[in-house]
Amino acid sequence: MTGRDEHRPGARELARRAMRAQVAEMALDLFLDNGYEQTTIDDICAAAGISRSTFFRYFPSKEDVFASETSAAVDELLVALRQRPDDETPWAALRHAMGPLVAHYATQSERAHRLAALARTTPALATLHQEKQVRFLGSIGPELARRFGTDPRDPADPRPRALIASALGCLEAAVAAWIAGNGTQELGRLLDRAMDAIGPDRPGS
Repeated sequence: MTGRDEHRPGARELARRAMRAQVAEMALDLFLDNGYEQTTIDDICAAAGISRSTFFRYFPSKEDVFASETSAAVDELLVALRQRPDDETPWAALRHAMGPLVAHYATQSERAHRLAALARTTPALATLHQEKQVRFLGSIGPELARRFGTDPRDPADPRPRALIASALGCLEAAVAAWIAGNGTQELGRLLDRAMDAIGPDRPGS
Protein backbone atom coordinates (compact mmCIF):
# COMPACT_ATOMS: atom_id res chain seq x y z
CA MET A 1 0.00 0.00 0.00
CA THR A 2 1.40 3.40 -0.97
CA GLY A 3 1.46 6.46 1.27
CA ARG A 4 -1.19 8.00 -0.95
CA ASP A 5 -3.47 5.01 -0.41
CA GLU A 6 -3.00 5.28 3.36
CA HIS A 7 -4.43 8.81 3.33
CA ARG A 8 -7.25 8.04 0.92
CA PRO A 9 -10.64 8.14 2.70
CA GLY A 10 -12.47 4.83 2.99
CA ALA A 11 -15.92 4.02 1.68
CA ARG A 12 -17.61 4.89 4.98
CA GLU A 13 -15.95 8.32 5.13
CA LEU A 14 -16.80 9.02 1.49
CA ALA A 15 -20.43 8.10 2.17
CA ARG A 16 -20.46 10.38 5.21
CA ARG A 17 -19.08 13.29 3.18
CA ALA A 18 -21.63 12.71 0.43
CA MET A 19 -24.50 12.64 2.93
CA ARG A 20 -23.23 15.77 4.66
CA ALA A 21 -23.01 17.59 1.35
CA GLN A 22 -26.51 16.46 0.41
CA VAL A 23 -27.99 17.70 3.69
CA ALA A 24 -26.15 21.01 3.32
CA GLU A 25 -27.44 21.44 -0.22
CA MET A 26 -31.04 20.87 0.87
CA ALA A 27 -30.63 23.23 3.82
CA LEU A 28 -29.20 26.00 1.62
CA ASP A 29 -32.17 25.64 -0.71
CA LEU A 30 -34.50 26.08 2.27
CA PHE A 31 -32.57 29.14 3.42
CA LEU A 32 -32.97 30.69 -0.02
CA ASP A 33 -36.66 29.82 -0.32
CA ASN A 34 -37.84 30.57 3.21
CA GLY A 35 -35.12 32.72 4.78
CA TYR A 36 -32.31 31.67 7.09
CA GLU A 37 -33.90 32.66 10.38
CA GLN A 38 -37.28 31.24 9.33
CA THR A 39 -35.82 27.82 8.56
CA THR A 40 -35.55 25.49 11.54
CA ILE A 41 -33.43 22.41 12.05
CA ASP A 42 -36.63 20.39 12.01
CA ASP A 43 -37.39 21.82 8.56
CA ILE A 44 -33.97 20.69 7.34
CA CYS A 45 -34.42 17.23 8.85
CA ALA A 46 -37.83 16.86 7.20
CA ALA A 47 -36.48 17.87 3.80
CA ALA A 48 -33.48 15.55 4.08
CA GLY A 49 -35.44 12.68 5.62
CA ILE A 50 -33.18 12.40 8.66
CA SER A 51 -33.61 12.65 12.43
CA ARG A 52 -32.33 15.51 14.58
CA SER A 53 -29.70 13.22 16.08
CA THR A 54 -28.45 12.39 12.58
CA PHE A 55 -28.36 16.10 11.72
CA PHE A 56 -26.17 16.84 14.74
CA ARG A 57 -23.77 14.09 13.75
CA TYR A 58 -23.02 16.09 10.61
CA PHE A 59 -23.41 19.67 11.87
CA PRO A 60 -23.03 21.14 15.37
CA SER A 61 -25.49 23.93 14.55
CA LYS A 62 -27.55 25.51 11.80
CA GLU A 63 -24.82 28.11 11.28
CA ASP A 64 -22.36 25.32 10.49
CA VAL A 65 -24.58 24.22 7.60
CA PHE A 66 -24.23 27.65 6.02
CA ALA A 67 -20.50 27.64 6.74
CA SER A 68 -19.97 24.25 5.10
CA GLU A 69 -19.23 25.84 1.74
CA THR A 70 -16.57 28.01 3.36
CA SER A 71 -14.85 24.92 4.75
CA ALA A 72 -14.74 23.34 1.29
CA ALA A 73 -13.47 26.60 -0.20
CA VAL A 74 -10.61 26.77 2.33
CA ASP A 75 -9.52 23.22 1.46
CA GLU A 76 -9.60 23.93 -2.28
CA LEU A 77 -7.74 27.21 -1.86
CA LEU A 78 -4.98 25.53 0.14
CA VAL A 79 -4.52 22.86 -2.54
CA ALA A 80 -4.39 25.50 -5.27
CA LEU A 81 -1.95 27.66 -3.27
CA ARG A 82 0.46 24.77 -2.77
CA GLN A 83 0.47 24.21 -6.53
CA ARG A 84 1.58 27.76 -7.32
CA PRO A 85 5.27 28.29 -8.26
CA ASP A 86 7.57 29.11 -5.37
CA ASP A 87 9.03 32.09 -7.22
CA GLU A 88 5.61 33.77 -7.26
CA THR A 89 5.05 36.46 -4.64
CA PRO A 90 2.72 35.36 -1.82
CA TRP A 91 0.16 37.99 -2.89
CA ALA A 92 0.15 36.86 -6.52
CA ALA A 93 0.07 33.19 -5.52
CA LEU A 94 -2.90 33.86 -3.27
CA ARG A 95 -4.79 35.65 -6.04
CA HIS A 96 -4.17 32.84 -8.53
CA ALA A 97 -5.13 30.24 -5.94
CA MET A 98 -8.49 31.96 -5.51
CA GLY A 99 -9.29 31.11 -9.14
CA PRO A 100 -11.20 27.87 -8.38
CA LEU A 101 -13.32 29.69 -5.79
CA VAL A 102 -14.18 32.42 -8.29
CA ALA A 103 -14.90 29.77 -10.92
CA HIS A 104 -17.31 28.07 -8.51
CA TYR A 105 -19.23 31.30 -8.19
CA ALA A 106 -19.28 31.61 -11.98
CA THR A 107 -20.71 28.13 -12.56
CA GLN A 108 -23.51 28.72 -10.04
CA SER A 109 -23.85 32.43 -10.63
CA GLU A 110 -27.51 32.97 -9.69
CA ARG A 111 -27.52 30.66 -6.67
CA ALA A 112 -24.13 31.88 -5.42
CA HIS A 113 -25.32 35.46 -5.81
CA ARG A 114 -28.43 34.79 -3.73
CA LEU A 115 -26.43 32.98 -1.01
CA ALA A 116 -23.89 35.81 -0.83
CA ALA A 117 -26.69 38.35 -0.56
CA LEU A 118 -28.37 36.27 2.16
CA ALA A 119 -25.15 36.11 4.17
CA ARG A 120 -24.71 39.89 4.00
CA THR A 121 -28.29 40.70 4.99
CA THR A 122 -28.78 38.17 7.81
CA PRO A 123 -27.54 39.41 11.21
CA ALA A 124 -27.33 35.86 12.58
CA LEU A 125 -24.66 35.06 9.98
CA ALA A 126 -22.46 38.07 10.74
CA THR A 127 -20.16 36.08 13.02
CA LEU A 128 -19.33 33.71 10.16
CA HIS A 129 -17.04 36.34 8.66
CA GLN A 130 -14.76 36.28 11.70
CA GLU A 131 -14.85 32.49 11.79
CA LYS A 132 -13.94 32.46 8.09
CA GLN A 133 -10.79 34.47 8.83
CA VAL A 134 -9.82 32.05 11.60
CA ARG A 135 -10.27 29.07 9.26
CA PHE A 136 -8.29 30.70 6.48
CA LEU A 137 -5.48 31.64 8.86
CA GLY A 138 -5.28 28.17 10.37
CA SER A 139 -5.21 26.40 7.00
CA ILE A 140 -3.46 28.83 4.68
CA GLY A 141 -1.26 30.72 7.15
CA PRO A 142 1.46 28.04 7.36
CA GLU A 143 1.80 27.88 3.55
CA LEU A 144 2.09 31.66 3.31
CA ALA A 145 4.67 31.64 6.11
CA ARG A 146 6.67 29.07 4.16
CA ARG A 147 6.60 31.35 1.12
CA PHE A 148 7.86 34.21 3.28
CA GLY A 149 10.63 31.94 4.54
CA THR A 150 9.55 32.17 8.18
CA ASP A 151 8.48 29.71 10.86
CA PRO A 152 4.75 28.94 10.46
CA ARG A 153 4.55 28.59 14.24
CA ASP A 154 5.90 32.11 14.87
CA PRO A 155 2.94 34.28 16.00
CA ALA A 156 5.17 37.37 16.02
CA ASP A 157 5.24 37.55 12.20
CA PRO A 158 2.18 39.57 11.13
CA ARG A 159 2.56 39.02 7.39
CA PRO A 160 0.53 35.80 6.86
CA ARG A 161 -2.35 37.15 8.95
CA ALA A 162 -2.19 40.55 7.20
CA LEU A 163 -2.14 38.95 3.76
CA ILE A 164 -5.11 36.70 4.50
CA ALA A 165 -7.12 39.56 6.02
CA SER A 166 -6.32 41.72 2.99
CA ALA A 167 -7.27 39.01 0.49
CA LEU A 168 -10.51 38.24 2.30
CA GLY A 169 -11.28 41.95 2.45
CA CYS A 170 -10.77 42.17 -1.31
CA LEU A 171 -13.00 39.15 -1.84
CA GLU A 172 -15.70 40.66 0.38
CA ALA A 173 -15.47 43.96 -1.53
CA ALA A 174 -15.66 42.16 -4.88
CA VAL A 175 -18.66 40.10 -3.78
CA ALA A 176 -20.38 43.25 -2.46
CA ALA A 177 -19.88 44.94 -5.84
CA TRP A 178 -21.06 41.76 -7.57
CA ILE A 179 -24.24 41.77 -5.48
CA ALA A 180 -24.79 45.48 -6.09
CA GLY A 181 -24.58 44.83 -9.81
CA ASN A 182 -27.08 41.95 -9.55
CA GLY A 183 -24.42 39.46 -10.58
CA THR A 184 -24.03 40.95 -14.05
CA GLN A 185 -20.33 41.79 -13.64
CA GLU A 186 -17.62 39.15 -13.79
CA LEU A 187 -16.56 38.35 -10.24
CA GLY A 188 -13.00 37.51 -11.25
CA ARG A 189 -12.46 40.96 -12.75
CA LEU A 190 -13.96 42.62 -9.70
CA LEU A 191 -11.57 40.67 -7.49
CA ASP A 192 -8.64 41.67 -9.69
CA ARG A 193 -9.61 45.33 -9.36
CA ALA A 194 -9.91 45.05 -5.60
CA MET A 195 -6.58 43.27 -5.16
CA ASP A 196 -4.79 45.58 -7.62
CA ALA A 197 -6.04 48.55 -5.59
CA ILE A 198 -3.97 47.30 -2.66
CA GLY A 199 -1.00 46.87 -4.95
CA PRO A 200 0.67 43.66 -6.13
CA ASP A 201 4.13 45.24 -6.07
CA ARG A 202 4.24 46.64 -2.57
CA PRO A 203 7.41 45.77 -0.58
CA GLY A 204 7.37 42.33 0.98
CA SER A 205 4.43 41.11 -1.10
